Amino acid sequence: MSPIPRIPRGYCGPTLFSYGFRPFFLAGAAWSALAILIWVPQFFSELTLATAFAPRDWHIHEMLYGYLPAVIAGFLLTAIPNWTGRLPVAGLPLVILFSLWLAGRAAMLLSALTGPLVAAILDLSFLLVLAAVALREIIAGRNWRNLRVLGVLAVLIAGNAVFHAEAAAEGLADYGIRIGIAAAIGLIMLIGGRIVPSFTHNYLLRQAPVDAPGRLPRSFSRFDSLRMAVGAVALAAWIADPSAPITGALLLAAGILHSARLARWAGDRTLGDRLVLALHAGYGFVPLGFLLTAVSSLRPGLLLPTAGVHAWTVGAVGMMTLAVMTRATLGHTGRALAASRGTEAIYACVIVAAIARIGASLGSVWLLLHIAALAWVAAFLGFVVLYGPMLARASRESNR
Repeated sequence: MSPIPRIPRGYCGPTLFSYGFRPFFLAGAAWSALAILIWVPQFFSELTLATAFAPRDWHIHEMLYGYLPAVIAGFLLTAIPNWTGRLPVAGLPLVILFSLWLAGRAAMLLSALTGPLVAAILDLSFLLVLAAVALREIIAGRNWRNLRVLGVLAVLIAGNAVFHAEAAAEGLADYGIRIGIAAAIGLIMLIGGRIVPSFTHNYLLRQAPVDAPGRLPRSFSRFDSLRMAVGAVALAAWIADPSAPITGALLLAAGILHSARLARWAGDRTLGDRLVLALHAGYGFVPLGFLLTAVSSLRPGLLLPTAGVHAWTVGAVGMMTLAVMTRATLGHTGRALAASRGTEAIYACVIVAAIARIGASLGSVWLLLHIAALAWVAAFLGFVVLYGPMLARASRESNR
């Protein structure tokens, strides 16, 4: 298969819309920071938004169904050409898709004015069109293996639909939130299980003699399939009934199994490459989330459920998406795959945000919540400042 050019042949429009990762990574990171800046004063009743949704629900929705789908779109629209050998979606089709995402964010923010139904339609339309575009490309390229990724995306779409239906009927959207979190962690288990050991393997081979590379990540095996299956069952049980004893037992088993899975990937040997190390750190919050959620289920008075939830959302989702965005941006704009001091700083900010947000579940809510918010905003505004110029300008290398 011949390499896919970084800008489609014949494309003469703005660089920003020459490839899917450019607008979605940039706008997604900016919205992630802005949404937190809006939500914190809203949470403390210092700001009122023109949204029809409860403050907690709007915040969670815009992280799960606003920010995360933007990163997923950037990833899929960039990865699919490599999977299928077809040219990337660019130009007007990409502008239309991006406009749907923007319309969804505006509709959710102003849903008290537009009405919840209009907000739901605009919000859901982006994910549905993205799935349709991805499905068309995968079918055209006969790349059946990656239909599994679309299966997880379908769960995310279903969760968003449940969110809107629940919020309209009950005022709060508990099932829709849990489905969205489960879909996000499922995606990390699936895609992270590919890229983390793969990038680690490549890095370690570059650092050592071919005849003595040392300990390398274990290849995918039936044990990985078992771990993913247990994780999926545990998440399904958590969606259905977070407090059931069987749910706690399944979550505990999944936490242990995914800790073992991560240990097989030789992450301790990646200290010299922060881009790879960040992926290990992000995946590490997956088993931590399972374990913390198991404790809150099995011992309800010992730990609040929000501890595990924020290990998953702030730690796993935040760190994995930032690690993927930085690496993909560097690679697809013709730059060296090396983390600058600034990149290392924004990684550290996400770790601080995750630790502080988990800690806020235990006490000192006001202080730790503000620390978490400031660290998160610093991380994603830092990405915009550091990587925005790369995303908006032409690649250093000519098309391959």
